[in-house]
Amino acid sequence: MPSCLPSIAGRWGPVLLLFLGLLPHLAAGQARFQTRTGLLSFFSASPLEDIEARSQQTAAVLDLNTRQVAFSLPVKSFQFRRTLMQEHFNENYLESDRYPRATFAGRLLALDEEALRAGGARPVTAEGDLTIHGVTRHVQVPGTLELQNGRLRVLATFNVAPADYQIDIPALVRDHIAKVVQVRLDLSCEAVAATAGAPAPSARP
Repeated sequence: MPSCLPSIAGRWGPVLLLFLGLLPHLAAGQARFQTRTGLLSFFSASPLEDIEARSQQTAAVLDLNTRQVAFSLPVKSFQFRRTLMQEHFNENYLESDRYPRATFAGRLLALDEEALRAGGARPVTAEGDLTIHGVTRHVQVPGTLELQNGRLRVLATFNVAPADYQIDIPALVRDHIAKVVQVRLDLSCEAVAATAGAPAPSARP
């Protein structure tokens, strides 16, 4: 099965969301899992003020059979403690009107599905294309998967360097902001299956 997830999550973000909307809820034991309310947060330590924000609008599809993975979230969904910081994040740093979504598309490098279904958290690594601020980089993200009462729990923590994604930090505050931001992903995904005629994650739109 050819891997076409990068084109879906990068160029076809709305198609991914449409696909999520078409999936019916099924009982546990399915190979495909999805959520539209995943948590993604980030934290950056700073001498002036720690910067942290969170979004609970991460849409994700994971297929245990093909090991394909796709995530997408609206940049403006990040919530900050201070309104001014949120405005600067969207207008000056991420330019979210111009680059409205952040996406990841790739696959799990290895997965012992039998061990996963036996219970307990299992370490995994996802490899694929992470797109932020209109820039795409190939990355590896370590994490864990765990089946809990028919749902798939996905946890991952990884670092993102704003400079890698051409996010310009003003010179006035550049020396006071961490060069690397820690990102944390926490998903609780339902078991689903594609409706007849609905596009699968690897299908081209």
